[in-house]
Amino acid sequence: MISRTSRFAALVAGLFLAFSMVAMDHAEARRGGSFGSRGMRTFQSAPPTRTAPAPTAPVERSMTPNTGVNNAARQPQAGMQRPGFMSGFGGTMMRGLLLGGLIGLLVGQGFGGLAGMFGFLLQALLIGGAIMLALRFFRSQSARGPAQALAGADNAQASRFENRATTQQQTARPFTIPGFGGGSGGSADTGSEEITLAQTDLDTFQQLLTDVQEAFGREDHAALRRATTPEMVSYLSEELAANAQKGLRNEVTDITLLQADIAESWREDDRDYATAALRYESRDVTRERASGKVVEGDGDHPTETTELWTFVRENGSNWKLSAIQQA
Repeated sequence: MISRTSRFAALVAGLFLAFSMVAMDHAEARRGGSFGSRGMRTFQSAPPTRTAPAPTAPVERSMTPNTGVNNAARQPQAGMQRPGFMSGFGGTMMRGLLLGGLIGLLVGQGFGGLAGMFGFLLQALLIGGAIMLALRFFRSQSARGPAQALAGADNAQASRFENRATTQQQTARPFTIPGFGGGSGGSADTGSEEITLAQTDLDTFQQLLTDVQEAFGREDHAALRRATTPEMVSYLSEELAANAQKGLRNEVTDITLLQADIAESWREDDRDYATAALRYESRDVTRERASGKVVEGDGDHPTETTELWTFVRENGSNWKLSAIQQA
């Protein structure tokens, strides 16, 4: 028989191994996680696109303070919460039945009384559920009148026309290029307005993808400062310093954009923001500084990556990378 001490030691060893594997994966992952700033939408998920259809996690590391305003759109309204069955009439009935059954059990009905109580509870649940369904049905029918039904039909028809007009407008967008498509445009935010991008903007995003990757691989801090915001420079420089302490060097070459589209683009005061979903391939390897030996990655075969990059420009200046999110 395994003693209690042995079981405790095995548990501690298992937890230590699990935490070690997580820490190792985080340390070895280049640019792991999501970091940077997206203005008022920093802590909101970017809308899905054809390039990144899965929901994207919000930014994890950011110098933008999380005041709670950014999360207001994702929080459920308190008045819209539907009461559960254990609240209201159903909760009162259930609490009364449970209390009565327990009292009967305590005064001497024993396990037979407990079984009878369970049977009675099952019947009461079935009857209560049927009553609640009937009340909900009659309440919805009385609240929905003929005028409301006609209004719903008019709204549905208007929505179809709006969707058709939106589809035609997106199809006729003049600034699409191969690999780039019109994104969903995102949701409006308080204090921001949607903007339209031009072909030159998309060309700049594609060029910044190459410039930032190659500058990171060369450990060119001056080039990173030209292409990214000061916040992004701090994160990328921190990672380069960590690699140098380990005696490693990350090389990123042969960047090729495969597919991309715009998730959302908006303006806040004097700043313009645009989030693009980018699917690209590159030769990404990590080498030992002293010997040049590859310790991670495959230099002979490119790897494919999908990320969301957010760009910002202030007062009409040049676009710079301000956030990276893993798709």
